[in-house]
Amino acid sequence: MTLNGKIAIVTGGTRGIGLGIAECLADAGARVVAASRSEPGEPFGEGISWQLCNVADAMDADELLSGVMGEFGRLDILVNNAGIQIEKTVEDMSDDDYNELMDINARGVFVMCRGAVPRMRKSGGGAIINIGSVSGNQADASMALYNASKAFVHGLTRSVAVDHGVDGIRCNAISPGWIATGMVDDAFALSANPDAAKTDALARHAVGRLGTPRDIGKLAVFLVSDDAAFITGQCFVADGGLTAASPINPSLF
Repeated sequence: MTLNGKIAIVTGGTRGIGLGIAECLADAGARVVAASRSEPGEPFGEGISWQLCNVADAMDADELLSGVMGEFGRLDILVNNAGIQIEKTVEDMSDDDYNELMDINARGVFVMCRGAVPRMRKSGGGAIINIGSVSGNQADASMALYNASKAFVHGLTRSVAVDHGVDGIRCNAISPGWIATGMVDDAFALSANPDAAKTDALARHAVGRLGTPRDIGKLAVFLVSDDAAFITGQCFVADGGLTAASPINPSLF
């Protein structure tokens, strides 16, 4: 699969899953603009540049998209990865918590898709990937709004695919499971015994490990490539077999 000559934006692209996706797209030949609210911690590899952007701000999102069009003259790939999690139940969530999380995880995906569609149409079509989560299908404890925001992402993905296939735009979602990032460490920290929780989680993965950001990046490369030209409106789970298993811990057998 080659993405030579393709222009891509990856939001939240300076760390974790977003960085893994940006690196894999660049390795496949794409020119990648990694956008985030904070500067990257380490220099990027070849083919990746950074742009300051808060996707929760519609003006910021529009400036990002306009800037890419102005510099490269086209937009072929958009990966909506930017997201946060707040570890609280519905009862404990404040209005400020709701606004902060939903502005980034839901509204940010919406405004980026809204802005990308006409620009991709002008470019002759394109591919959008929205990063959902297995948490949008099965709720993780004490992450009520995060779970809800990812269900929103899954639903929006299908709508963009249905409405804009005629424009040559495909839209799919990737729903990662437990990927070895700081966000997953924060989730384990909610447990009374984080080490035991991680050991139990590993035992529930058929592949015997947590995922890596590049595991998600490699799937993203396929989904935006011409090899996936007949695939749109789908949510692809990448979780090492976690949600395929019954609730019984397989290590007990």
